[in-house]
Amino acid sequence: MGLRFRKIIKIAPGLWINLSKSGGSLSVGGKGATLNIGRDGVRSTLGVPGSGLSYSDRISLRRGAARPSWISIAIFVLALGLAGATLFFK
Repeated sequence: MGLRFRKIIKIAPGLWINLSKSGGSLSVGGKGATLNIGRDGVRSTLGVPGSGLSYSDRISLRRGAARPSWISIAIFVLALGLAGATLFFK
């Protein structure tokens, strides 16, 4: 098993930076829905908080790539909505 490193820096409610030995990424969202933007692309995750169950899908933003599934788009919108609501209500 190899050595792992991970550091999370909270910028604002619903917005944080993830740092690891392989690079960094930016995450937006809240409990249940998150959008992560990193060097490997954009990943959306939808989960049931406290259950350990989640669904994750990669969203391609390149021209000519396959269109994202409807669930990826729903997760994207939900993550942005949660981030906005978290900023608004805190």
